[in-house]
Amino acid sequence: MSTGSPGPAASPVLRAVGLTKHFPVGRRGAVHAVDGVDLDLRPGSVLALVGESGSGKSTIARLLSQLVARTGGDIELDGASSTVKGSRGLRAYSNQVQMIFQDPFGSLNAIHTVRYILGRAVRIHQKVRGDAADRAVEALLERVQLTPARRYIDKFPHELSGGQRQRIAIARALAASPRVLLADEPISMLDVSIRLGILNLLKELRDDLGIAILYITHDIASARYFADETHVMYAGRIIERGDSETVTQHPAHPYTQLLVRSAPDPDNPAVRTGARGEAPSLIDPPPGCRFNPRCPFANDMCRTRTPELMDAGDGREAACWIYSDEPGAPTMDARTEVRA
Repeated sequence: MSTGSPGPAASPVLRAVGLTKHFPVGRRGAVHAVDGVDLDLRPGSVLALVGESGSGKSTIARLLSQLVARTGGDIELDGASSTVKGSRGLRAYSNQVQMIFQDPFGSLNAIHTVRYILGRAVRIHQKVRGDAADRAVEALLERVQLTPARRYIDKFPHELSGGQRQRIAIARALAASPRVLLADEPISMLDVSIRLGILNLLKELRDDLGIAILYITHDIASARYFADETHVMYAGRIIERGDSETVTQHPAHPYTQLLVRSAPDPDNPAVRTGARGEAPSLIDPPPGCRFNPRCPFANDMCRTRTPELMDAGDGREAACWIYSDEPGAPTMDARTEVRA
């Protein structure tokens, strides 16, 4: 398990405060993609954002990269509010915060060689040209373990494997010498056999360069391996957070328990678990806790009042009324299972 340095005591380099994004949908209102999300990205640490498809994870990455304008809340870089205006402002911001996209083939221009793709990034961010640019490109290839560099530098993306293409995408991000990497499901489109290599590369970058990493994934098992802290997202909101070992091994929120039980179990492959029903519409989300239509523990409080994150023990926080001392709060019956 990851034990990134300098750890949770370090001041955040990038922070989301009440981050909100609603996408207008004609006369029907808006898609509540992200609602009031707080998170801190600290130097030398990995924060995993876990949840099923459509939960808002990728939208958060695009908001933090400022490729998409936020509806509400704030983004703070080094403690100061940051709003990008114009191409010059975006370039200055991207020197600090870089994005790694899910599809390593789609994110690389198929008509250009590695030399051009990385060389352009070097010229923009490092302001070097000619032989100095070529040396910088070779150094980036070596940094992402594509050696010898001359074997890869004049290849086109289609001549590389999926893992090699993702390493090129990571190298392009590193050309800016960023302090934050936003990795949007960086291994989900890769063969299982090479996923670990990409995660280990990102761990080395975290340790060697002190980069803060947001790791977005639907695979809670990889979050335990790679991340120092894990936030679980459901229907646009953070519903549980804490250190990765505790959240993944002793989940507090019923939805997190569902995710853990849904992960393949090699010791008991016949086990099939899942939530009742489907994820809610984000155009017209249910009142109260958004997980309440699928939760076996939900009562009237869950259906009418939205829970905030509250202490769930062992350093975890969960947005669930089960952990409230208020009269009428639901209780978790150990005999009840979250299953289909």
